Amino acid sequence: MSNNISKVHDCYGCGVCAAACGRKIIEVSLNEDGFYEPHITDESKCTNCGICTEVCAYLHDELSLQNSKIQPYAAWSKDDLVRRKCSSGGAGFEIGKYLLGQEYKVCGVRYNAEMNRAEHYIATTVEELIPSVGSKYIQSYTVDGFKAINRKEKYLVTGTPCQIDSFRRYIRKFRCEDNFVLLDFFCHGVPSMLVWKKYTEWAEKQVGKITYASWRNKWTGWHDSWAMGIDGEKYGEKINWHDSYDMLMKEKKSYIESRLSQGDMFYALFLGDCCLGKQCYDHCKYKYDHSSADIRIGDLWGKIYMNNEDGVSAAIAFTDKGCEILKDCNCELVRHSFDIVAEFQMKTCPKRFAYDHILKSLKDNSKSIQDTCKLLNSCKKRQKLVERLKHPLRTLKNIIKRAIK
Repeated sequence: MSNNISKVHDCYGCGVCAAACGRKIIEVSLNEDGFYEPHITDESKCTNCGICTEVCAYLHDELSLQNSKIQPYAAWSKDDLVRRKCSSGGAGFEIGKYLLGQEYKVCGVRYNAEMNRAEHYIATTVEELIPSVGSKYIQSYTVDGFKAINRKEKYLVTGTPCQIDSFRRYIRKFRCEDNFVLLDFFCHGVPSMLVWKKYTEWAEKQVGKITYASWRNKWTGWHDSWAMGIDGEKYGEKINWHDSYDMLMKEKKSYIESRLSQGDMFYALFLGDCCLGKQCYDHCKYKYDHSSADIRIGDLWGKIYMNNEDGVSAAIAFTDKGCEILKDCNCELVRHSFDIVAEFQMKTCPKRFAYDHILKSLKDNSKSIQDTCKLLNSCKKRQKLVERLKHPLRTLKNIIKRAIK
């Protein structure tokens, strides 16, 4: 049997195997369900060295980092401009900005409007870091960014927990772990790129070719910040990524502004747990306090900060290195217990809902995203009806049981 990833399907799609392959024969592309998946371009060139399987977090049950000392904080940037621009409290941006000042480079994630995808890239200045600000709730294409990393230099690498778990295996394999700081976040899961394709088809009918997309901003307040902002060639303010830091950090209003509380279609499908990767349902081992990163960030929802609309980050150090960085970066830190910092974060994998029906609709080119959302609403109504019918049957069974006793 080949000692490579040729038989791996429905994996995390992290792309670390492609970066690690010395023969450069692994590519990553979208499968028919809209998720990134590796494949070997020429198996005759494979030496069966096994490196691709060694760095693959999907093929290992245990995490690459065993966390013995977790240090959880509430965190927010001391810079009001940063705090307003970022999705929560700005801790992620401040960590990147601080490490750039310590002669690190940052491998972060930006939205590429030309390619219509999220992608990992290398930032070497604060201005280049700004496109990584904010959440991007689609699966990132990592390969070009990861391959651009020079293992002899120092980097902050950010990503989903599964991407980071594989990446730690990669740098440990090549004995350069000390050169890296790894940062992940509380992850709900990744939706099929078919959802984003249909969503952008709908948006481009209104604004033309998309030039800018923002998944999270605070124009409705932090607690209602499940907002989408879209600009296009026809409408909206164009961004020049070569502008100054102050210009790039200013608040921005988009032409299309839609939010979950008003029925945004992308978020309805993403958070409806009907179109996530199979690995998110069946193979995620990174929920709550399970991480291979030095630092995990997220939104600190919960009672303590429920009246705060400026944004507060959850920032958890899983290593001493991570803790030192949190204390040195430009953030206010408040120590809390982990259950407070991770309040309302997912503890288990999401459960599939109407998955086959929704994927079939997403694959149908004759169906719009509106059609898919109508199907989702129909499935929800059917589910509620089934639950209501079950309830009186349970009651009747309990009455019969008590009568028999």
